[in-house]
Amino acid sequence: MASPAILNDSDDDDVFAEAFARFKYKNAFDEDTWEEEFDKIPMFMKTVPEEIDPKEYPELAHIQAIIHDEDRTPEEKAQSLKNEGNEFFKEKNYLKAIVAYTAALKNKCGDQDLDTVLLTNRAAAHFHLGNMRSALNDAAAAKKVKPGHLKALIRGAQCCIELRNFVTAIQWCEEGLKAHPTDKKLQDLRAAADKHKRAAERDARKAKVKENKLNNEKEALMAAIKERGVKLLQPVKPRQSGSDGEDDDEGSSTAVAELSLDGLSSHKATGAQVFLDEQNSLHWPVLFLYPEHQQSDFISAFCESNSFLDHFAVMFGEELPPWDVDRKYHLQNLQLFFEDEERETLYKVDPETTLLKVLQHKRFFVKVGTPRFIILVNGSSFWKQYLTGKKMQAL
Repeated sequence: MASPAILNDSDDDDVFAEAFARFKYKNAFDEDTWEEEFDKIPMFMKTVPEEIDPKEYPELAHIQAIIHDEDRTPEEKAQSLKNEGNEFFKEKNYLKAIVAYTAALKNKCGDQDLDTVLLTNRAAAHFHLGNMRSALNDAAAAKKVKPGHLKALIRGAQCCIELRNFVTAIQWCEEGLKAHPTDKKLQDLRAAADKHKRAAERDARKAKVKENKLNNEKEALMAAIKERGVKLLQPVKPRQSGSDGEDDDEGSSTAVAELSLDGLSSHKATGAQVFLDEQNSLHWPVLFLYPEHQQSDFISAFCESNSFLDHFAVMFGEELPPWDVDRKYHLQNLQLFFEDEERETLYKVDPETTLLKVLQHKRFFVKVGTPRFIILVNGSSFWKQYLTGKKMQAL
């Protein structure tokens, strides 16, 4: 087994020196001109130059600008802040660029050319941040100062396209093309805005056709329900306690609904809703309850012309429900009921009866869009207990 290598202090120093030599520090002073560069830093200057070039002495120029700020004209201040904003913009620091341009505009220098540039520059910064409304406002303000300003017109059109206001975008482009008829950018924006406009109009027409179709289907559905005399029941919120000087009963009550989709809200709870097929037959979502086992069955589309026996033959055919541990829910043992909650009465339904006939019964109410029925095993101990004290009628 090879012994691990042992490095002493001198070895470590050599490794560090070799790495330091390979990776040269960036932004450092140049080896040949470091004294001259060092002398340009205000803190270490031996003498201050008579004329200060901002490009050669940027730090010193900033310091002097701060010291002599009160001596500068509003135009000089605005120009300085514009330059500062431009530097931030180049660095993609758009928030700071907006602050600088805004400060420059507050100087109100009166130079229309400078104000227009400041507004279009700030519009560009807002545009890159996704502030389309603010960018459009700045472009409009710049256009107001100089109506034919190309950059303002281009930026305004771009903002309108991003805001999906294609008609206004076309207006910006056409206004710009009057002043700059050969500008390629405005021509391209005009073409793009027109293409988007036509696509939006096409989508709006399709949506309108779809909406009309849906409304017609809803009207036909409600007409079919009304024609059959089916009564819809929906929950009604109780009034607040103390209203009109009386206390309402606790809990929500129910009321027969006007024939509207408000009474057909089962779609939200079950994902199914009554629908009308091409043969003008209604298909209802139907719920079967087994109170003995606290279980239920759900049929999403029970055709009104089908009998309950049609479905029971499938539900309780060769394979009984897994929760029926006593194996007693055979077809011949079952009894079917619906409950009139208001009168606290159970109505016994012959399984050979069609769904439509039950729905048309004067005491059957479709609650929240879903007819519901109770299934019991005839003669069982639970059957006797459940029916004790209840009113019962045959359909």
